[in-house]
Amino acid sequence: MRRGSRRDHHTFCTTEGWTRVVGARGKKTGHHVTYELPLPDGRILRTRISRPVDTTSYGASLWSHILRDQLDVTEAEFWACVQDGSTPSRGAPPAAPADALPAGLAWQLIHSAGVPEDEVAAMTRDEAIARMNQFWARPPEA
Repeated sequence: MRRGSRRDHHTFCTTEGWTRVVGARGKKTGHHVTYELPLPDGRILRTRISRPVDTTSYGASLWSHILRDQLDVTEAEFWACVQDGSTPSRGAPPAAPADALPAGLAWQLIHSAGVPEDEVAAMTRDEAIARMNQFWARPPEA
């Protein structure tokens, strides 16, 4: 296994489009350069590179951890990105079923209309719309 350096790690993150994380005051963090990458499946990957970002190589165990747990890529995907600029395939967001309830409608049914969550989960889109229209048509309680 070829081990990467801090500079390779940084190149990977910038090539794939990771976002640099800043501290609470909007300034660079002190000990590490930190990056995040939101994935289509909703996860957010986070990685840290020790300063200075130079040619210092990682140890074998740490390098395996970075590839597997922080970057979520294979060694081949990593090197293809660093050397050729080809970014890893991260997949597409999962498609919602055509008849899925919009999240806002489900929230209103549960929190405004007081419909139990399991009942909302069993509703079709048309049933949910009808139930919300019923709620809105009621006269206000005095």
